[in-house]
Amino acid sequence: MASVSNDSWYCLIENRPIGPMSAGQLRAAVLAGKLRPETPVLQAGWSQWRQAGDVPGLFSAMAPVGVGMTHPGVPAPPPAGVPTATIVQPTMGPIPATPALSPPAASPPPAPRSSPVAVIAPIVVGASDGARALQGVKRKRKKDSTAVLMWGVAGFLGVCALAAIMALAMNNRSEPQAKQPAAKMPVKPIVEEPKKDDSDWTVPKREKVEEENTYGFRGLPDASSQDGLHLVFEIPGPLTPRGRIDELVFAKWEQLGIKPANLCSDGVFLRRAYLDLIGTLPTVEEARAFLKDQSPGKRERLVDALLQRAEYADYWAMRWSDVLRVKAEFPINLWPNAAQAYHRWIHHAMATNMPYDQFARELLTATGSNFRKGQANFYRAVQSNDPKSLAVAAALTFMGERADKWPAERLNGMAGFFAKVGFKPTREWKEEIVIFDPTKPVNPAFKPVFPDGTAVDIPWDKDPREVFADWLISAKNPWFARQIVNRLWFWVQGRGIVHEADDFRSDNPPSNPELLDYLAEELVRADYDMKHILRLILNSTTYQLSPILKSDHSQAAAHFASYTVRRLDAELIIDALNQITGTVEHYSSIIPEPYTFIPETHRAISLPDGSISSSFLELFGRPPRDTGLLSERTNRMTAGQRLHMLNSSHIRNKIRNGPGIKELLAKGDARENLYLAILSRFPTDLDWGGGGGEQLAWTLINTTEFLFRH
Repeated sequence: MASVSNDSWYCLIENRPIGPMSAGQLRAAVLAGKLRPETPVLQAGWSQWRQAGDVPGLFSAMAPVGVGMTHPGVPAPPPAGVPTATIVQPTMGPIPATPALSPPAASPPPAPRSSPVAVIAPIVVGASDGARALQGVKRKRKKDSTAVLMWGVAGFLGVCALAAIMALAMNNRSEPQAKQPAAKMPVKPIVEEPKKDDSDWTVPKREKVEEENTYGFRGLPDASSQDGLHLVFEIPGPLTPRGRIDELVFAKWEQLGIKPANLCSDGVFLRRAYLDLIGTLPTVEEARAFLKDQSPGKRERLVDALLQRAEYADYWAMRWSDVLRVKAEFPINLWPNAAQAYHRWIHHAMATNMPYDQFARELLTATGSNFRKGQANFYRAVQSNDPKSLAVAAALTFMGERADKWPAERLNGMAGFFAKVGFKPTREWKEEIVIFDPTKPVNPAFKPVFPDGTAVDIPWDKDPREVFADWLISAKNPWFARQIVNRLWFWVQGRGIVHEADDFRSDNPPSNPELLDYLAEELVRADYDMKHILRLILNSTTYQLSPILKSDHSQAAAHFASYTVRRLDAELIIDALNQITGTVEHYSSIIPEPYTFIPETHRAISLPDGSISSSFLELFGRPPRDTGLLSERTNRMTAGQRLHMLNSSHIRNKIRNGPGIKELLAKGDARENLYLAILSRFPTDLDWGGGGGEQLAWTLINTTEFLFRH
């Protein structure tokens, strides 16, 4: 039996694995009464959990800390005095497995939510329960078919039970903690006290401690952890409105008695702005330069710089490709040539900052070959080209309304504007020419009537789509400008002023009508410049709030009293992993012919076709682009996604073999480089820094802080 050493330790509290933690943190948990002799513990190299009382020296006040053994796959810590920049890359050790499903003999008391242990560590859950059973069957090679069947059933039940435990654990993390009052504990006792013979992989404390307090970020603490841990995540103090957006939002808070969150720290804002504007993480150099910059106005300068980056067009073309259904395969069936042309036009519109009224008009009135004129694919990228289907697509895209739920008379009136859209085939396979066909027979029920109920007479030789486009983009139109500013707000805030953002209807009013009207007026005043609206939003205090809620008001989320935490999009996660590790990903589409293969250096946010994908993008909820609804994209974290990040060879090989990690560890402060590259912030004294470089990178990549927008 190994005594307490300075390797990574894990403990099981309330059937939830907590860790990794150092030996000092483990000892501090014992002294604080959080760790009992019967509590299951695990060292990184062990193959099974053991009771804490069986670890020599853990409960003995005289036993020295740091005397123990190393384990296969986990190297001994470097001797004291060795700088972190000279760390030797270890072989990644096995991921700890969860103990048996039966609870310990005596359940330990619940850990207070203010404890750093409960917030610092990612949830480390192994998927080896069922796999171990199946491997045992394979090794023994029993010929008895009954035994083989029993082992298989046991393995299946083990995997199902593991998934249920993970779902229960995530639900427990999201429950309001006010229902489980617990005695508060100070943060400091959990932190390992400095020792003269400490051999953990640590970095000497920087002289400017205030920088760590300002820029640091520990995770996503909840409302019960307001005792100091949140200070590295936000900037306490009164909020100051910085424009009309803040005045309107602050007035709602005061009216409803909602207490808003504090202002977010510079580190949080840096990462948030990069992801929300260009879908890309900052590099180590970019993050370090911004965080060390003490000049006023640096946030505004960052927003202006990001709006001019080339990645802006890539990221926002991806957003609009979801809405406009850019997909070659079933059920859209654009075909690769048309999908490429469609995406090129959208990308060009974003790169040149095309005014939104022009953007909409070109789509609505487009004619020509769908292979050569990209915007003509607006009428091809629907599952049916009858007038009603075209009207539903136009209403969803430019009015934010779901016209398939309208009364038949209202839908027929709007369908009248698309009743003379025709499609002519060519000699090139799958190519079609979108035309205005004045001689096309029209159903008498499709008499053009605007959605506001105004009937209109259109000459037989005039394209009704032009009449509809003129009405739609008018500054007096009650839908057009309000719909797009609400969609932009949703894309950067995570929740629309009208929510859902593509479900405008009379019984789904905006949470702040004055705010929605103001943004719509600003868009018209700025000649439909979408970047202008994004700049207004990102420079507001409302956008720059911390995600840590300070109010339990039922309307706090609807009135944006804190930033909405949500998982990163699938494309952003894989691009971030490739950027950090210096690796690439393979994207392809094998149907329909001709097969489509994308160069491996291509980023996921710039993929031109929804049919071109990978197993990672499918697992993490990339939208199928079948309907154009925002709800097609699912960013809910699942057990399968968590297990892929924790246990898959795909992620482990990127960390182990990628040149990016090796480069980060080979120059300067290795630990600081990893934190800047993965979390876009400096590490703090409370942050874990044990194990080797690959182990630390794996740990940070599996944290909520990395996987979620905050």
